Amino acid sequence: MRDGGRLAAAIKIIEETLARHRPVRLALKSWGDGARYAGARDRAFVSGLVLDVLRRRRSLGWRMGDDSPRALALAALRFSWGWPVQRVADAAGDEPHGPGPLTDAERAGLEAPRDLADAPAPVRGDYPDWLDAALARVFGDARGEEAAALAERAPVDLRVNTLKTDPARAARALAPFEPQAPGLAPNALRVAAPEAAERAGAVEAIPQFGKGWFEIQDLGSQVAALAAGDVKGQQVLDLCAGGGGKTLALAAEMANTGQIYAYDSDARRLTDTVRRGERAGIRNLQVRTPLAKDPLKGLEGRMDLVFIDAPCTGTGSWRRHPDTKWRLTPEALARRRKDQDGVLDDGAAFARPGGRIVYVTCSVLPDEDEDRVEAFLARNPAFARRPASEAPELARFLTPAGDLRLTPRTSNTDGFYVAVLEKAR
Repeated sequence: MRDGGRLAAAIKIIEETLARHRPVRLALKSWGDGARYAGARDRAFVSGLVLDVLRRRRSLGWRMGDDSPRALALAALRFSWGWPVQRVADAAGDEPHGPGPLTDAERAGLEAPRDLADAPAPVRGDYPDWLDAALARVFGDARGEEAAALAERAPVDLRVNTLKTDPARAARALAPFEPQAPGLAPNALRVAAPEAAERAGAVEAIPQFGKGWFEIQDLGSQVAALAAGDVKGQQVLDLCAGGGGKTLALAAEMANTGQIYAYDSDARRLTDTVRRGERAGIRNLQVRTPLAKDPLKGLEGRMDLVFIDAPCTGTGSWRRHPDTKWRLTPEALARRRKDQDGVLDDGAAFARPGGRIVYVTCSVLPDEDEDRVEAFLARNPAFARRPASEAPELARFLTPAGDLRLTPRTSNTDGFYVAVLEKAR
């Protein structure tokens, strides 16, 4: 495909995603199914451009003075990808493939864009206006910059599985991808984000991936799992296990001692947990399916650790799923708050005296983070807050209350919140 055809395809996908509030992965798949002529590089170009538009929808529209899908795509090529104005013009006017020649207004916007310094925080940070008050509570005057970091492309983070190998051996196996140790988590490796129009490296194709040497897991997620502390020999319940990413991280820290139970209210999500656990060499895992009658019977009051990776809005993962910020509504946030209160209360029943709850969200909103913890403590006076980490390298990410908050701007991770709650003995 020529650049003009790629640009035209991206504009159509952006139109469908924004007008129909359709998940971008489905819109991209629909286009790909009908574009058999498109090669791998074409698909990477179109996907990359669409995602970059969704990451910076408001700031691109502000700079152009036009927030139509066409203007946004042109602006992304110019301001996010660094194309000269003439190259953008050539692609747009490439008959019959391109979307049509630049208008005078479009050329003016590309050549002399509005200054973002004059824009309000939701525009500089590329997020909906209704979230501004919540983000101001957390980040104050830096909210625009914090949210802008959530609009960057994300690297590929890997967690080395110490049940099978060590970081040095894993790094050698991944040498074609030039992995680096990002710090914060001892068994983490990082592969840099690809260029805008390139596909991310297929680390899953490395034979050692199939042998269980490493898992794809954001660095922030790895740090959240480490907040559980020393779990060797303990009884651990992962109450919202999902696909099992943090379950596997906890199991590796347990070194096949003690017992870890994985549960999720959606039985379909646990299918991956079983498969991934087998590949990782985990022998102390019990999967408790919700399809069974009373699946958690016998665990009440016995757990040293109840790990709650709570259902949330996912605002901390906007780098990877930028379309979700434009579909998020106040009603959806209210539903998530109710879910979080419910799962915290459920988890309290399984902690033994002296046991802990580790509460985690992939969210940067206080409504889902501090507010939920404080409401839980008010309902459950047997629990008290404890510092989420005692690691010196994480001290700068602790909130005044002792909880852990990670963001792309401060820790170069996805956005995560972690609170540790201990039950009185």
